[in-house]
Amino acid sequence: MAGSRVQVNKVHKSRFASKSSRNIHKVSQKDKSRIAKSDRNATKGARAARLQRCKMLREQKRAAFLKEKRASSGSASAPRVILLFPLSASVDVSSLAEDILRLLSAEGARALPSTVASPQYKLRATVLQAPHGDLLSCMEMAKVADLIAFVASATEESSCDYIDSFGSQCLSVFRSLGLPGTAVLIRDLPTELKRRNDAKKICTSSLTSEFPEDCRFYPADTKDDLHKFMWLFKEQRLTTPHWRNQRPYLMAQKVDMVPDDSNPGKCTLLLTGYTRAHSLSVNQLVHVSGVGDFQLHKIEIMKDPIPLNARKERDAMDSDDIQEVQIIRSLVPDPLNQEPLLVENIPDPLAGEQTWPTEAEMAEADNNQKQKRLRKRTLPRGTSEYQAAWIIEDTDEEDSDAEGDDDEEDDGMVLDEGERGFPSQEGTRNPDFEDQASLYLRDSDEETENDSMMIEGENLTREQIEDEIKKIKEAHAEDEEYPDEVDTPLDVPARKRFAKYRGLKSFRTSTWDPKESLPPEYARIFAFDNFARTQKHVMAKALEMEQESRDDCVPTGSYARIYIKDVPLDVASKLCVVSSTGPIVLCGLLQHESKMSVLHFSIKKHDSYDAPIKAKEEFIFHVGFRQFVARPIFSTDNINSDKHKMERFLHAGRFSMASIYAPISFPPLPLIVLKGAGGSSAPLVAAVGSLRSIDPDRIILKKIILTGYPQRVSKLKASVRYMFHNPEDVRWFKPVEVWTKCGRRGRIKEPVGTHGVMKCIFNGGLQQHDTVCMSLYKRAYPKWPEHRFPVLNA
Repeated sequence: MAGSRVQVNKVHKSRFASKSSRNIHKVSQKDKSRIAKSDRNATKGARAARLQRCKMLREQKRAAFLKEKRASSGSASAPRVILLFPLSASVDVSSLAEDILRLLSAEGARALPSTVASPQYKLRATVLQAPHGDLLSCMEMAKVADLIAFVASATEESSCDYIDSFGSQCLSVFRSLGLPGTAVLIRDLPTELKRRNDAKKICTSSLTSEFPEDCRFYPADTKDDLHKFMWLFKEQRLTTPHWRNQRPYLMAQKVDMVPDDSNPGKCTLLLTGYTRAHSLSVNQLVHVSGVGDFQLHKIEIMKDPIPLNARKERDAMDSDDIQEVQIIRSLVPDPLNQEPLLVENIPDPLAGEQTWPTEAEMAEADNNQKQKRLRKRTLPRGTSEYQAAWIIEDTDEEDSDAEGDDDEEDDGMVLDEGERGFPSQEGTRNPDFEDQASLYLRDSDEETENDSMMIEGENLTREQIEDEIKKIKEAHAEDEEYPDEVDTPLDVPARKRFAKYRGLKSFRTSTWDPKESLPPEYARIFAFDNFARTQKHVMAKALEMEQESRDDCVPTGSYARIYIKDVPLDVASKLCVVSSTGPIVLCGLLQHESKMSVLHFSIKKHDSYDAPIKAKEEFIFHVGFRQFVARPIFSTDNINSDKHKMERFLHAGRFSMASIYAPISFPPLPLIVLKGAGGSSAPLVAAVGSLRSIDPDRIILKKIILTGYPQRVSKLKASVRYMFHNPEDVRWFKPVEVWTKCGRRGRIKEPVGTHGVMKCIFNGGLQQHDTVCMSLYKRAYPKWPEHRFPVLNA
């Protein structure tokens, strides 16, 4: 059979009884063509629909691109903001700014304002000069810049001198904020052609790795070089960070103030400039960077002082008096629709008071009690009637609101031997522990922890400040070497000193009620039932307001004067002074963004900051356009657990979560954390990150480890000393599980003697050099800031 041919796709003959019945199943040629034609028609129709959909998507993208191009470069758009940032102190950006302004302005113009209109390039631009060494001004300019032009000097002999330390620090901060369109302008190139090209190549190769891939390098010495740069800049499609396109903002070109006679100490702040990104409503709240949140008194839409097609009126537009008169429209807020300036929740002092129930309520309660007695319930072993009253049944879960904040509680209120975090004691109960109050419900006196005490640096001498810094550094080094380990005090009983702590059987699976024993600050904050849904609703409402073109909104690109009411007089006077050196930025707030809540940031220590960053210290948080003062706590970010371990210090080289009390902000938003250096020195960049979530129910647990040392070891038993100093403490902490650094786990059996020695039983042989540990936990909260916004330096 090796040489026989194998039949392929041959119909089996035994399938049919005879030859005449073989062709019965075959379809006629006419029917076959009809069936095939319908299939082809279906395929052809699907292909046509797919082609039509692709064509429609292309047309939509093309229309969106043309709309964006007209909005960014048309006559009705706001001037483009060009930020000239020197990469080193030797770069002179003032001469470059003058050359660019002269190129864009009309020939023969005497004064050179920072904003000019060029009919030749069909472009309006505002040129800003970043002051080298002033970090705050550079950050505020980078937040509003449409193009950051990094200026490098080609006179340096070595490539490492193109960017100095301050330029490198600012560049890393700009990356964290989100870079807009970028370009590199090279100055001081040689005049000889060959040396000029070589110097440009050396500078380009040295700086390419520091900037995005689409960043282009331009020589910027002659007028022809600047003409080429400006022509390409005009045609360039600029990209802006996503967070800047979510809210309207305004860079003030003129700052003024009008005192309020009816309210002493307050005034009306006037900011004049172009509205950008979105339409600004007169009924919404605004934030003045570094000052705070305010309501608007009115908005005046004015005639554009620098029109793109102006010819004869250019000289007349230089007068400020004429600008004040040319008001097109005035918008006044509606008291019914204006968003209230609500910052903190007003707690009701009588909310926790118990009133005497009525007869109907008492009868209803008796009815419910009888029904519960008739109902059979499965309770854990050893559960008392008082504990059973707190067990939530399935019927209660069904009746509760699915969108409530108690979803975590429904799964975790059933009590068992491991629920409280205490291991089983061989089926026996501890009468000593039952006679005492619960370990984690008992309140302690005033805490003596050093990390909760804030020392003001103004009242300390130089030696005291140096000693305080030395102590913080020693604590940071000790925390890295022995994390979470604390010593039991000799003069205070451990059951009182650690009365707020509790043990956990498992950090991942044990339950912790997020509503239990909340601090008084939680009565002043706001929380969302469903934050993601609320954010989606707020963003949709803002987009709808943008598309409707309502009468109470200032269109994007309009030149407007914003009247901000109830601004403190001293703050407004400082703003008028600061406006001469840096921009004053105003941004519109979305709904709920003035209310206080608990914000969580993903944060990482900056490479240039060497000092230890301790929890609950005071920092300045730059979140998008907003600035506020906060005292954060740091924690890990556990993916598979609802509990997160607190960290006493922000360690370098890894991300942590920073939780603060602050006004609500909707992500995504970048974060820059500044630490004041004290005195007249400028603040330093301590950390960078981004806004992660808003959740007051996020559980952050502070962990401490009590350590003891084996005195005598006999197989599985050991006598441990120096963990406690009296037998009452041993009996108090007897239900909590102990463990060793070599991996053994065990429990306390009984105290021995009168000096705190205890007998422990382990699940394996204990070594003499091992260390016995006990883990205790309590929930930690951030500190409420003493003042919410940074004080401006005049």
